[in-house]
Amino acid sequence: MTIFSRLMLSYLALLLMATGVSTYSILQLGQMQGITRSIIQFDTRLLDLHKNMADALLSASRYEKNIAVLWDPELYRSFLVAREDFAKYLDEAMLLAEPGEMHDTLRRLEEHHRSYQSLFAEEVSLLEAGKPLPEDHDGRDKEQALDQALADLTHLRSMIQQDTFRKVRELDEAGVRAQTVAVVITAAAFLIGLLLSGIITRSIISPLSRMRKKTVEIASGSFEPDLDLPSPPEIGALARAFNTMCTRLKEVDRMKSDFFSLMSHELRTPLTSIREGTSLFLEGKGGEVTEKQRKLLTIMSEESDRLIRLVNSLLDLSRLEAGMVPFHFSEGDLPPLISRTLDELMPLAESRNITIVREIGEVPALPMDTERIRQVLRNLLGNALKFTPPGGTVRVAVQRTDDGIRLSVADTGPGIPRELLAGIFEKFRQAAPAHSLQLQGTGLGLAIARHIVQAHGGKIWAESEAGRGSTFICVLPF
Repeated sequence: MTIFSRLMLSYLALLLMATGVSTYSILQLGQMQGITRSIIQFDTRLLDLHKNMADALLSASRYEKNIAVLWDPELYRSFLVAREDFAKYLDEAMLLAEPGEMHDTLRRLEEHHRSYQSLFAEEVSLLEAGKPLPEDHDGRDKEQALDQALADLTHLRSMIQQDTFRKVRELDEAGVRAQTVAVVITAAAFLIGLLLSGIITRSIISPLSRMRKKTVEIASGSFEPDLDLPSPPEIGALARAFNTMCTRLKEVDRMKSDFFSLMSHELRTPLTSIREGTSLFLEGKGGEVTEKQRKLLTIMSEESDRLIRLVNSLLDLSRLEAGMVPFHFSEGDLPPLISRTLDELMPLAESRNITIVREIGEVPALPMDTERIRQVLRNLLGNALKFTPPGGTVRVAVQRTDDGIRLSVADTGPGIPRELLAGIFEKFRQAAPAHSLQLQGTGLGLAIARHIVQAHGGKIWAESEAGRGSTFICVLPF
């Protein structure tokens, strides 16, 4: 899958989860709104109707008692109004009440109220006719019907309150349920989103990190086209482009090495002839030489020697890079080899008043090519003496470590700037100050030293800061 497809699928998954949370929340809010509307439209209205019915019934009861004492048509008309109000409120309540116990209670209330009305209507008919009430008439039946109606109203109020409480509980439960589900789904969406982000990021970052490492390898001179990455198509195409670039760079590097090898080989013979001819002239074999001619011939001889050394270094490096240098390994001790190399360079150190400090401990023998390791020592120690100012110090230390035998050469020279430190082991790279022409060299010594050390299975690096000297460290396995 392409990077675009992966990102779009992950965004779609997150969008679907967010839509699910929103949809569920909307449904829960709709349910809560329905419960709230039911409380407002039905329960609250039923409570109002209950209050109105109770007021109308009590008002009718007061009028009824006064009429029983003193017949008054005006009071009777007020009684009839209260009765009509009660009936109106009762009819509305029966329309609002759901089928069940509440509706049955309203039916009983209607029956008890009708019984109360019928009993009072009998009394009113006698009073209107001007006849006295019977002596055995005590009004208990009427009072009982009224009490039952009031009891029904009390029971109705209790049921309305219970129904309201039930709906409030449902409202609270719906809110808690919505909150719980929303939190769970949100947490799941977060975790899934985090997982998807990690997978997609890893699928992109991992090959990019490998390509970054490959870039470092290319910068260090390794041009192997071995970049094979399980990655999105875009990065896979970039990896294939990297491999193509490495193939071409490797071919160019081989052509360059072949060119240097060929040119070095072709140049060595004429340069040797020039040097030998110059030496013959200096010895007077070609006739008398004036002082001015001697100076010129001396310069020519020195430059010829420098060019021959450069050509020899190029040949050595080309052969090392091509793997054509045979190494003859044998068990040997490193300290005596260091001592002989220091003895060779001691005249140079004394001429520049440079102190050489030796810190050579007891180390085991190791398999090495003596001549090649000696070449490494000459390069490292020669550079240290070359860059150390007069009166400075060069410190040579050898000790045993868990990784192998550690050799370090430290000087008190100008040091190497941090930005140049990583490239000093590359060919034709130098860290000498640009104005110090007397310190310029071929830029091949450290590159040759690195190839030799790596051929021994070791590693070499430098540690330095500008103005604080340099330390070259080499670790060889034993």
